[in-house]
Amino acid sequence: MENHIIVIEFPWGRDKDPRVPLGHASLISTLSMMPNINYSSLIFPINEKNDTLIEDVIFEIEEILHLKSNYNVDIAIGTYVWAEDLIQMLLKLIKFNGFTGRIILGGPQITYSGPGLEEIYPDADVFVRGYGELALLGLAQDNQNVPIMGVHYAGEDDLCEQTIVDLEMLPSPWLNQIISLENQKFIRWESQRGCPFRCGFCQHKEAGKRLKKTEFKSSRIFREIDLFCNSEVKEIAVLDPIFNASSQSSSILKRFLDNKFKGKLSLQCRAEMCKDEFIEMASELDVKLEFGLQTIHRSEGNAIGRINNMRKVDDVLKKLNQKQMYYEISLIFGLPEQTIESFLETVDWCLKRSVPVIKAFPLMLLRGTDIEQRKKEWNLIESTHSMPTVTQSDTFSYSDWLEMYRISEALKITESNHPKSIEELVEISKSLTINYDRFRPNVNLQQNNKKLQSVTN
Repeated sequence: MENHIIVIEFPWGRDKDPRVPLGHASLISTLSMMPNINYSSLIFPINEKNDTLIEDVIFEIEEILHLKSNYNVDIAIGTYVWAEDLIQMLLKLIKFNGFTGRIILGGPQITYSGPGLEEIYPDADVFVRGYGELALLGLAQDNQNVPIMGVHYAGEDDLCEQTIVDLEMLPSPWLNQIISLENQKFIRWESQRGCPFRCGFCQHKEAGKRLKKTEFKSSRIFREIDLFCNSEVKEIAVLDPIFNASSQSSSILKRFLDNKFKGKLSLQCRAEMCKDEFIEMASELDVKLEFGLQTIHRSEGNAIGRINNMRKVDDVLKKLNQKQMYYEISLIFGLPEQTIESFLETVDWCLKRSVPVIKAFPLMLLRGTDIEQRKKEWNLIESTHSMPTVTQSDTFSYSDWLEMYRISEALKITESNHPKSIEELVEISKSLTINYDRFRPNVNLQQNNKKLQSVTN
């Protein structure tokens, strides 16, 4: 009997995004390397308002199971913090409906979990920690629970291992047309994986641990760039955690320049690592540099494992301002050791330097991160809704947090036209209400849960 695998993704989609997310496309692209592997791809953006999402997913699964009744069918699901509640409901319903194949879970919620995955996901059968392309390929080829590095089978000893992935073995979803560029003016792209830094709030720090190489080979990268330029892609958001940490960052910019690329590039960078040559090349393109500063305060930086060299950051921002380059700085509110006063000082530091766009995000305690594991040290208290955020600690109250959130709203509505002083920004924030949906999925989980209960009861 042949095998068939259903690969399901719940991305946090945006209006401009390609229909197939890059991570999902890479999985499918790898499965496509083997002509004897049968698969189906299901994609349901989590942040599109949909009161029947659970029903829609189950319907699609049942349709495939009917068509593939003579196959051994497995279901593989990518797990992310924004879809956690939905996936828990979905797993229960899949099992309740009598599915007899394996349920395979991968993604950040699995990768950064320690022992005890069966307790978190009692309805799942297989767990993949780390980048899942080659592991999923192995699982799709054999349904006998063969040993695979980074794969844990429910009920067996959990070694908490990460997968081993050689990036040079992975096919390009762009070059083999898994992601179509027809009428697609905006794309998300990657030239590397993993991150050399160890920020305590971020899951990237462990992701590249088992990589033989952290960068895709230059021949693939250059062919993809040529394809994008020839296909007249107008905007590229590069997903590399720290683009300018790559040994190829300058050569990548040069390839775009050689192609006379006129579109926009968004690059997540570390400000201290912006050398003059990099700035000069970036200034010749339509580039948006995105810097995750988070805080200017050393005590907060120590707590989250992110120490900024503020003198170097200041020097880089001066150079960018002199060249009139567009850039963004992102901050986090709700940090350990943070106070309302220290947050305002961080925002004020950015305002005084005429940062074009300042973004402030609430702290989320992502599974397996250092801050999540040490949250009791600072008495970090989270909200209870889907995708919980820290709303209180030893150093700030809930009312302080609400004030910080309103500051975030004020920054949002004044992007590219921020006031010059923190006093003016605070005054703007006083009249604003908080839009919680900015950082939450739009799916009506309560409505979906009622439907689930009505079925399973």
